[in-house]
Formats: sequence, structure tokens, C-alpha cells
Amino acid sequence: MVSVISTVDTAHEDMIHDAQMDYYGVRLATCSSDRSVKIFDVINGQQTLVADLRGHEGPVWQVAWAHPMYGNILASCSYDKKVIVWREASGSWEKIYEHGDHDSSVNSVQWAPKEFGLVLACGSSDGSVSILTYNENQWSSSKIKEAHSIGCNAVSWAPAVVPGSLIEPPSTQRPNIAKRLVTGGCDNLVKIWKEDNGEWTEEHKLEAHSDWVRDTAWCPSIGLPQSTIASCSQDGRVIIWTCDSSTGNTWNPKILSKFNDVVWHVSWSVTGNILAVSGGDNKVSLWKESLEGQWECVSDVSKGEGVIEGQQQT
Repeated sequence: MVSVISTVDTAHEDMIHDAQMDYYGVRLATCSSDRSVKIFDVINGQQTLVADLRGHEGPVWQVAWAHPMYGNILASCSYDKKVIVWREASGSWEKIYEHGDHDSSVNSVQWAPKEFGLVLACGSSDGSVSILTYNENQWSSSKIKEAHSIGCNAVSWAPAVVPGSLIEPPSTQRPNIAKRLVTGGCDNLVKIWKEDNGEWTEEHKLEAHSDWVRDTAWCPSIGLPQSTIASCSQDGRVIIWTCDSSTGNTWNPKILSKFNDVVWHVSWSVTGNILAVSGGDNKVSLWKESLEGQWECVSDVSKGEGVIEGQQQT
């Protein structure tokens, strides 16, 4: 059974939209409609506020930690159409980059696997996805225009390993693995994108949801012969998409469950065998696939005092 082992009093003055632990699980970043991003040290059940980051001019929807090999770096996105990249240096946090090339709310940010470098994907209500890359001490950007016709709500990177690989090969033997993204949008679609020679093209369009897709999550799937993606929607459904690399390039959907309310977020465990689902029913549930291939709820927790809620962007 899932249990609440610690409660963090963030002192945010409005609704919290996202909370993310860092790679080592010792720091927590939160963001809120109060336009702030806060960072806490979380050690031995105790939390200490170490930074209160102010730079956004609207509700902040999401935060994302970069891999620690690049330092302590955090990205945030907001209704104010901006993406801000923050970095800790000498114990203090500072803004190192601001991206303001979107025409509407930026709803989702996620860093690429470390093997691809310091690369950030950003999905916006203007329908486009920006790819921000740090190289040779400067930032550059490219854009997938009209990725989703009436807005992009979620972005998630594919692992930087070939399906079926148990371990990552040495850099001298590593194949040139293409970057891939999965996105979800207000057009009810899940889309898979592939980069080829610096250009992003639509590789697959997955249709099964009947309302806005609120989140997508590409499973780590290390060692498995198939790729797996989870998506969730305002239609109350969570869908598991699988593609077996040995039999072709077709993605097959399976409904994990039909919930009684909107499902806001899906997130895989590091090992890829547990899926966490949170939604408007005020619950977080954990799901695992049985040996028979059926998805079963192995635990759930509800918090009566608060609501687990997603973005309210327009």
C-alpha cells in the first residue's frame, strides 16, 4: 500500500501544479500559480527551503531537472509563454537562459537523456514544440511547428538505448541512435517524432483517446524487446502503447483502466515496471503488468485535504 511518508509545507500562495525530485532524490522542486518555483533540500524526512525562484509572470505549470552530470540545472515553463533555465552556482540559484519564442502558454518541459547532451523539449498551447540545445557555451533552438493543431500539453523523450539492450555500450561502440519524442495534445492525438539530420518529422500518429491528451510518458524499457508509452486524457482513460521492434513498427494500444474523472499525469518508475497515475479523483494509483499481460492496480493513496490537479491552461 502506498503511504505518505513525508509532507512538505511549501508555503506556496496558490495551487501547486508540479513537484519533481532530483536525480538523487534529495532535492524537491515545486511550482505554482503564485508564479514561483521553490527548491527544497529533503533529507531524513526534513525539508529546508534553499531557493525561491522568481522570474515568471504567470502560473508555472511544470519543472524538470537536468541530469546531474551537467550540474544542478532546473527548467520551468509557464502560462507567460516563457521557458526559464536555472542553475545553482556557489550555493545560489540564477537564471541562465530564457526562451520566449512561443505565442501561448508553455505547458510541458522535459530534458533529453544525458547521452544526447543538454537538450530540452518544450510543448506549448500554440501547437508547437521547441527543442533547446546547449552547445559550446551557447543556447540554440529549433521548433516542430504545428505539432498539434490546437495545442500541445505534454512531451516525453524516448530512452537513448535500442529496444532489447541490457546495458548502454561504450561511447566508442555506441550506435547513432536517433532522438525521439512522444507528445500529447488538445487534438486528442499522441504523436511520435524522430530527428533526422537536424529536422524533426512525424513518425507515428496514435489515435485512441476521445478528448484532450493531458500527459505522455515513454517507458525506460531497458532490456525489453519492445518500446512502451503511457498516455492519459480528459476522457478518463490511460492507454498503454507498445511496439515490438522484432515484428515491425506498429504501435498497439491497450486500455489500462477507465477512471471516473480526468487523468492528469502518468509517470514510470526508474525500472519501467510500475506506472503511477494521478487524476481528478484525488488519488494516486500504482499499476503493474501481470505475467498474463494484464495491468493491475497494486496500490493507491488518496489525500482528502487536497486535490491532485493538472494544468488549467487555455
